[in-house]
Amino acid sequence: MAAKFTPGQKLNVGVVGATGLVGSMIREILAERNFPVAQLRLFASARSAGKAIDGVVVEDAATADFSGLDVVLFSAGGSTAKELAPKAAAAGAIVIDNSSAFRSDPKVPLVVAEVNPHALANLPKGIVANPNCTTMAAMPVLRPLHDEAGLKRLIVSTYQAVSGGGLEGIEVLASQIEHVGDRTRELAAGDTAPLLPEAKKWAVPMAHNVVPLNYVYAEDGYTEEEIKLRDESRKILEIPGLPVSGTCVRVPVFTGHSLSINAEFERPVSVERALELLGSAPGVVVTEVPNPLEATGKDPVFVGRVRKDPGVENGLALFLSNDNLRKGAALNAVQIAEALIG
Repeated sequence: MAAKFTPGQKLNVGVVGATGLVGSMIREILAERNFPVAQLRLFASARSAGKAIDGVVVEDAATADFSGLDVVLFSAGGSTAKELAPKAAAAGAIVIDNSSAFRSDPKVPLVVAEVNPHALANLPKGIVANPNCTTMAAMPVLRPLHDEAGLKRLIVSTYQAVSGGGLEGIEVLASQIEHVGDRTRELAAGDTAPLLPEAKKWAVPMAHNVVPLNYVYAEDGYTEEEIKLRDESRKILEIPGLPVSGTCVRVPVFTGHSLSINAEFERPVSVERALELLGSAPGVVVTEVPNPLEATGKDPVFVGRVRKDPGVENGLALFLSNDNLRKGAALNAVQIAEALIG
């Protein structure tokens, strides 16, 4: 991949959505990784404009002039990205967008830093898309296995944390847990109606529950989240016709998405060989019991429970957990920016 900037060059960096969950984490990770920032500009909605964060005054993204910026990291939702990302790119910046706005655009690369950085060689629109946090977790695990044995089919069930729904998702779960309070044992009795909090944001209450309707229906009974998993996996792994069946479930976990994966391959791959490959894969840690609490606040994808899938000729079953806010969004965006430096 040809670097877009000179190694060691300090960049003028913008963060759009700087006051949100992911935007705040982007700011933290830029500092943690000593990203070469010459100037940092922060953008958010009009209601946050004028506030100072670490000495930087937040600008109104809707009216901002992006001139002079080298890289702008967007974490502000699809509609905002569709409106403002092309403006930032036209002003000369490379845009790295966390929303779904450009992921399916054939002229916009969809990049996981450890998996397909070569896609950054061609940026016709000056925009790079970050995958959905669920897809992101699977890609560093599936890439080495695909390279070894040729991925043929993918079946995935997800266990997605409420922070994937932003600050509102966290608040909904926290308030519903508080609503039930110390009467949780009564939930085992069967007559739960008097105890249950009102459903909010999701179709049914989230506290002490699982919700297998994650967002809205899209096609053939699958939700938008499940279609994203299919389409983004195909694009990142460069397998256009890959059969993917996903069931995306929201669970009462605050941070950390988990995935149960059954993968079928063209060629045999033993459990031992799979563990060898995963043990040396960038961004992956093999562990006995991957779980969201272990993954929260950490960079890697934690993978384990690797075993043969007896339901197909060349199949593996495995389980993984990953911090959906960190690697699932903020960290990968910064890693893409690092790759552009070379």
